[in-house]
Amino acid sequence: MLELLLTLSIVMILASIAMPLSKVTAKRQQELELRQQLRLFRSAIDTFKLEWNRDGEVLLGPACIKNKLTCKEVASIYGYPKSLDVLLEVKLTGEEASVKGVTVRRYLRALPRDPLTGKSDWRLRCYKDSPKPMSWCGEDVYDVSTQHEAKALDGTSYQDW
Repeated sequence: MLELLLTLSIVMILASIAMPLSKVTAKRQQELELRQQLRLFRSAIDTFKLEWNRDGEVLLGPACIKNKLTCKEVASIYGYPKSLDVLLEVKLTGEEASVKGVTVRRYLRALPRDPLTGKSDWRLRCYKDSPKPMSWCGEDVYDVSTQHEAKALDGTSYQDW
């Protein structure tokens, strides 16, 4: 009986150590996935900006110059995509579409899921917004962040990533 109680107490001590460690490991995995999704989004926005860049009415990016009508529909006056849907599909109308036979350009295959909320409901920021906007201006997509308001393991807010 004594041996059984001793074994049971050792198992309980080991389990009490393992439980908090597994919670931290799961949270760390979510944080890694969030960083990956943000990196993916920001890379797509940067690539779009390089190709569809414009400064007001001046067309600067190579895709923008070749597809003048499409450029004004999909890119804001600062050269950023007007919405997240633009990153999923841009229909080409200019010489690039007729010469190369390419009619659609994609920057994302699908909208990534936020690992913290489980949905594709990202917090958007415009080019002219402050670093921590209360709401999206609706003109372009300069940056994205999670809508989850919790703190990370390092003490920073997820929304500041």
